[in-house]
Amino acid sequence: MGTEARAGRRQLLVFTSVVLSSLALGRGAVYTSEPDVRVPEDKPAKLSCSYSGFSNPRPPSYADRVTFSHSGITFHSVTRKDTGTYTCMVSDDGGNTYGEVSVQLTVLVPPSKPTVHIPSSATIGSRAVLTCSEKDGSPPSEYYWFKDGVRMPLEPKGNRAFSNSSYSLNEKTGELVFDPVSAWDTGEYTCEAQNGYGMPMRSEAVRMEAAELNVGGIVAAVLVTLILLGFLILGIWFAYRRGYFDRTKKGTSSKKVIYSQPAARSEGEFRQTSSFLV
Repeated sequence: MGTEARAGRRQLLVFTSVVLSSLALGRGAVYTSEPDVRVPEDKPAKLSCSYSGFSNPRPPSYADRVTFSHSGITFHSVTRKDTGTYTCMVSDDGGNTYGEVSVQLTVLVPPSKPTVHIPSSATIGSRAVLTCSEKDGSPPSEYYWFKDGVRMPLEPKGNRAFSNSSYSLNEKTGELVFDPVSAWDTGEYTCEAQNGYGMPMRSEAVRMEAAELNVGGIVAAVLVTLILLGFLILGIWFAYRRGYFDRTKKGTSSKKVIYSQPAARSEGEFRQTSSFLV
Protein backbone atom coordinates (compact mmCIF):
# COMPACT_ATOMS: atom_id res chain seq x y z
CA MET A 1 0.00 0.00 0.00
CA GLY A 2 1.19 3.53 -0.67
CA THR A 3 0.17 6.62 1.26
CA GLU A 4 0.87 10.28 0.66
CA ALA A 5 0.15 12.89 3.34
CA ARG A 6 0.16 16.59 2.61
CA ALA A 7 -0.10 18.86 5.69
CA GLY A 8 -1.98 22.14 5.38
CA ARG A 9 -3.84 21.19 2.19
CA ARG A 10 -7.47 22.37 2.20
CA GLN A 11 -10.28 19.87 2.11
CA LEU A 12 -11.12 18.69 -1.39
CA LEU A 13 -13.60 15.91 -0.57
CA VAL A 14 -16.58 16.23 1.76
CA PHE A 15 -17.43 13.15 3.82
CA THR A 16 -20.88 12.51 5.20
CA SER A 17 -21.53 10.87 8.56
CA VAL A 18 -20.74 7.28 7.58
CA VAL A 19 -18.56 4.65 9.20
CA LEU A 20 -16.60 3.82 6.05
CA SER A 21 -15.62 6.06 3.12
CA SER A 22 -13.97 4.94 -0.09
CA LEU A 23 -12.95 6.16 -3.53
CA ALA A 24 -11.97 3.72 -6.23
CA LEU A 25 -10.81 3.97 -9.83
CA GLY A 26 -10.56 0.82 -11.94
CA ARG A 27 -10.72 -2.42 -9.96
CA GLY A 28 -8.91 -1.17 -6.85
CA ALA A 29 -10.44 0.58 -3.84
CA VAL A 30 -9.01 2.57 -0.94
CA TYR A 31 -10.84 2.91 2.40
CA THR A 32 -10.65 4.81 5.66
CA SER A 33 -12.60 3.95 8.79
CA GLU A 34 -12.21 7.46 10.25
CA PRO A 35 -12.39 10.33 7.72
CA ASP A 36 -12.39 13.03 10.43
CA VAL A 37 -9.65 12.75 13.07
CA ARG A 38 -9.41 15.16 16.04
CA VAL A 39 -6.37 14.91 18.29
CA PRO A 40 -4.98 17.25 21.00
CA GLU A 41 -1.70 18.98 20.22
CA ASP A 42 1.52 17.07 21.10
CA LYS A 43 -0.36 13.75 21.03
CA PRO A 44 0.02 10.89 18.50
CA ALA A 45 -2.47 10.63 15.65
CA LYS A 46 -3.44 7.65 13.47
CA LEU A 47 -4.76 8.25 9.94
CA SER A 48 -6.25 4.96 8.76
CA CYS A 49 -6.03 3.81 5.16
CA SER A 50 -6.68 0.33 3.74
CA TYR A 51 -7.17 -1.01 0.22
CA SER A 52 -8.39 -3.90 -1.86
CA GLY A 53 -7.96 -4.98 -5.47
CA PHE A 54 -4.25 -4.03 -5.80
CA SER A 55 -1.77 -6.75 -6.74
CA ASN A 56 1.45 -4.96 -5.73
CA PRO A 57 1.05 -1.40 -4.41
CA ARG A 58 3.99 1.03 -4.51
CA PRO A 59 4.88 2.76 -1.21
CA PRO A 60 6.36 6.30 -1.29
CA SER A 61 8.54 7.80 1.46
CA TYR A 62 7.56 10.47 4.01
CA ALA A 63 9.18 12.50 6.80
CA ASP A 64 10.60 10.92 9.95
CA ARG A 65 7.69 12.29 12.00
CA VAL A 66 5.31 9.54 10.88
CA THR A 67 5.32 5.76 10.75
CA PHE A 68 3.83 3.95 7.74
CA SER A 69 1.96 0.68 8.06
CA HIS A 70 -0.37 -1.46 5.98
CA SER A 71 -3.35 0.29 7.60
CA GLY A 72 -2.30 3.93 7.40
CA ILE A 73 0.17 6.40 8.92
CA THR A 74 0.76 7.41 12.53
CA PHE A 75 2.12 10.79 13.65
CA HIS A 76 4.40 10.46 16.63
CA SER A 77 3.35 13.90 17.89
CA VAL A 78 1.15 16.41 16.08
CA THR A 79 1.34 20.21 16.15
CA ARG A 80 -1.26 22.79 15.21
CA LYS A 81 0.46 23.21 11.83
CA ASP A 82 -0.47 19.60 10.98
CA THR A 83 -4.15 20.50 10.73
CA GLY A 84 -5.35 19.86 7.18
CA THR A 85 -6.61 17.27 4.70
CA TYR A 86 -4.42 14.24 3.98
CA THR A 87 -4.85 12.01 0.93
CA CYS A 88 -3.97 8.31 0.82
CA MET A 89 -3.24 7.24 -2.76
CA VAL A 90 -2.71 3.63 -3.88
CA SER A 91 -1.59 2.32 -7.26
CA ASP A 92 -0.07 -0.97 -8.45
CA ASP A 93 3.28 -1.40 -10.20
CA GLY A 94 1.82 -1.06 -13.67
CA GLY A 95 -0.14 2.02 -12.76
CA ASN A 96 -3.29 0.50 -14.24
CA THR A 97 -5.18 0.54 -10.94
CA TYR A 98 -5.44 3.65 -8.82
CA GLY A 99 -7.48 4.74 -5.80
CA GLU A 100 -7.41 7.41 -3.12
CA VAL A 101 -9.21 8.54 0.01
CA SER A 102 -8.95 11.76 2.07
CA VAL A 103 -8.81 12.16 5.84
CA GLN A 104 -9.32 15.46 7.66
CA LEU A 105 -6.96 15.93 10.61
CA THR A 106 -7.79 18.62 13.16
CA VAL A 107 -5.21 19.25 15.88
CA LEU A 108 -7.08 20.47 18.96
CA VAL A 109 -5.71 23.60 20.66
CA PRO A 110 -7.67 25.51 23.32
CA PRO A 111 -8.35 29.21 22.69
CA SER A 112 -6.20 31.92 24.20
CA LYS A 113 -7.48 35.05 25.94
CA PRO A 114 -9.20 37.15 23.26
CA THR A 115 -8.29 40.73 22.51
CA VAL A 116 -11.08 43.27 22.04
CA HIS A 117 -11.48 46.74 20.58
CA ILE A 118 -14.36 48.58 22.27
CA PRO A 119 -14.82 52.36 21.95
CA SER A 120 -15.03 54.12 25.30
CA SER A 121 -17.83 56.32 23.98
CA ALA A 122 -20.28 56.24 21.07
CA THR A 123 -22.68 58.87 19.81
CA ILE A 124 -26.35 57.97 20.00
CA GLY A 125 -27.71 57.48 16.49
CA SER A 126 -24.31 56.63 15.00
CA ARG A 127 -22.73 53.28 14.12
CA ALA A 128 -20.31 51.56 16.54
CA VAL A 129 -18.22 48.44 15.83
CA LEU A 130 -16.80 46.21 18.58
CA THR A 131 -14.29 43.50 17.60
CA CYS A 132 -12.98 40.36 19.32
CA SER A 133 -10.35 37.84 18.17
CA GLU A 134 -7.83 35.20 19.25
CA LYS A 135 -5.34 33.29 17.07
CA ASP A 136 -4.43 30.11 18.96
CA GLY A 137 -7.64 28.07 18.98
CA SER A 138 -7.93 25.01 16.73
CA PRO A 139 -10.52 24.50 15.39
CA PRO A 140 -11.15 28.26 15.07
CA SER A 141 -13.03 29.77 17.98
CA GLU A 142 -16.54 31.12 18.01
CA TYR A 143 -17.17 34.37 19.86
CA TYR A 144 -19.92 35.35 22.31
CA TRP A 145 -20.54 38.81 23.75
CA PHE A 146 -21.72 39.73 27.24
CA LYS A 147 -23.20 43.03 28.39
CA ASP A 148 -22.99 43.66 32.14
CA GLY A 149 -22.37 39.93 32.61
CA VAL A 150 -25.41 38.80 30.56
CA ARG A 151 -24.85 36.90 27.31
CA MET A 152 -26.15 38.81 24.29
CA PRO A 153 -28.48 36.84 21.98
CA LEU A 154 -28.02 36.70 18.21
CA GLU A 155 -31.41 38.36 17.67
CA PRO A 156 -31.92 41.23 20.15
CA LYS A 157 -35.51 41.95 19.12
CA GLY A 158 -36.55 38.44 20.07
CA ASN A 159 -35.19 38.82 23.61
CA ARG A 160 -37.06 40.97 26.09
CA ALA A 161 -33.91 42.06 27.93
CA PHE A 162 -32.25 43.35 24.72
CA SER A 163 -35.28 44.46 22.68
CA ASN A 164 -34.33 48.15 23.04
CA SER A 165 -31.00 47.61 21.29
CA SER A 166 -30.26 47.34 17.56
CA TYR A 167 -27.16 45.27 16.83
CA SER A 168 -25.83 42.39 14.73
CA LEU A 169 -23.48 39.75 16.14
CA ASN A 170 -21.22 37.49 14.05
CA GLU A 171 -20.07 34.48 16.08
CA LYS A 172 -17.49 33.48 13.45
CA THR A 173 -15.68 36.83 13.10
CA GLY A 174 -16.36 38.18 16.61
CA GLU A 175 -17.81 41.46 15.32
CA LEU A 176 -20.55 43.23 17.27
CA VAL A 177 -22.09 46.14 15.36
CA PHE A 178 -24.54 48.67 16.85
CA ASP A 179 -26.46 50.45 14.10
CA PRO A 180 -27.66 52.77 15.41
CA VAL A 181 -26.34 53.21 18.96
CA SER A 182 -29.04 53.85 21.55
CA ALA A 183 -28.89 55.19 25.09
CA TRP A 184 -29.63 51.67 26.34
CA ASP A 185 -26.30 50.40 24.90
CA THR A 186 -24.23 51.98 27.69
CA GLY A 187 -22.58 49.24 29.74
CA GLU A 188 -19.60 46.92 30.28
CA TYR A 189 -18.84 44.54 27.42
CA THR A 190 -16.92 41.27 27.54
CA CYS A 191 -16.08 38.79 24.76
CA GLU A 192 -15.72 35.03 25.21
CA ALA A 193 -13.89 32.67 22.81
CA GLN A 194 -14.54 28.92 22.75
CA ASN A 195 -13.91 26.11 20.27
CA GLY A 196 -15.20 23.06 22.13
CA TYR A 197 -11.75 22.11 23.44
CA GLY A 198 -10.35 23.33 26.72
CA MET A 199 -11.87 26.10 28.80
CA PRO A 200 -13.62 29.11 27.21
CA MET A 201 -11.55 32.28 27.56
CA ARG A 202 -12.91 35.76 28.31
CA SER A 203 -11.50 39.20 27.61
CA GLU A 204 -11.29 42.07 30.04
CA ALA A 205 -14.52 44.04 30.55
CA VAL A 206 -14.54 47.45 28.84
CA ARG A 207 -17.22 50.09 29.42
CA MET A 208 -18.83 51.91 26.50
CA GLU A 209 -20.82 55.11 27.10
CA ALA A 210 -23.60 56.03 24.70
CA ALA A 211 -23.94 59.84 24.67
CA GLU A 212 -26.01 62.43 22.83
CA LEU A 213 -24.33 64.59 20.22
CA ASN A 214 -23.06 67.75 21.99
CA VAL A 215 -24.69 70.34 19.75
CA GLY A 216 -24.09 73.15 22.25
CA GLY A 217 -20.37 72.38 22.36
CA ILE A 218 -20.12 72.40 18.58
CA VAL A 219 -21.93 75.77 18.36
CA ALA A 220 -19.69 77.25 21.06
CA ALA A 221 -16.57 76.08 19.24
CA VAL A 222 -17.78 77.67 15.99
CA LEU A 223 -18.53 80.97 17.76
CA VAL A 224 -15.10 81.05 19.41
CA THR A 225 -13.47 80.41 16.03
CA LEU A 226 -15.45 83.25 14.40
CA ILE A 227 -14.57 85.67 17.24
CA LEU A 228 -10.86 84.89 16.96
CA LEU A 229 -11.04 85.34 13.18
CA GLY A 230 -12.78 88.71 13.71
CA PHE A 231 -10.03 89.91 16.07
CA LEU A 232 -7.40 88.90 13.50
CA ILE A 233 -9.11 90.83 10.71
CA LEU A 234 -9.56 93.86 13.03
CA GLY A 235 -5.86 93.79 13.95
CA ILE A 236 -4.81 93.75 10.30
CA TRP A 237 -7.16 96.66 9.51
CA PHE A 238 -5.87 98.71 12.50
CA ALA A 239 -2.24 98.19 11.43
CA TYR A 240 -3.11 99.30 7.90
CA ARG A 241 -4.84 102.48 9.17
CA ARG A 242 -1.83 103.40 11.31
CA GLY A 243 0.44 103.14 8.31
CA TYR A 244 2.56 100.27 9.52
CA PHE A 245 2.52 98.69 6.09
CA ASP A 246 3.61 102.03 4.41
CA ARG A 247 6.52 102.45 6.85
CA THR A 248 7.68 98.99 6.04
CA LYS A 249 7.71 99.87 2.34
CA LYS A 250 9.62 103.15 2.95
CA GLY A 251 12.21 101.41 5.07
CA THR A 252 13.22 99.12 2.28
CA SER A 253 16.04 100.19 -0.04
CA SER A 254 16.29 99.36 -3.68
CA LYS A 255 18.76 99.94 -6.44
CA LYS A 256 17.84 101.35 -9.84
CA VAL A 257 19.89 100.93 -12.99
CA ILE A 258 19.36 103.11 -16.05
CA TYR A 259 20.92 101.98 -19.28
CA SER A 260 20.70 103.78 -22.60
CA GLN A 261 21.67 102.44 -25.96
CA PRO A 262 24.71 104.12 -27.67
CA ALA A 263 23.77 106.74 -30.27
CA ALA A 264 25.21 106.71 -33.76
CA ARG A 265 28.33 108.84 -34.09
CA SER A 266 30.72 109.75 -36.80
CA GLU A 267 34.18 108.39 -37.08
CA GLY A 268 36.62 110.13 -34.78
CA GLU A 269 33.92 111.70 -32.64
CA PHE A 270 34.00 110.78 -28.97
CA ARG A 271 31.28 111.34 -26.44
CA GLN A 272 29.61 109.47 -23.61
CA THR A 273 27.26 106.92 -25.07
CA SER A 274 25.88 105.21 -22.01
CA SER A 275 25.24 106.05 -18.42
CA PHE A 276 24.55 104.14 -15.25
CA LEU A 277 22.79 105.41 -12.20
CA VAL A 278 23.08 103.46 -8.99
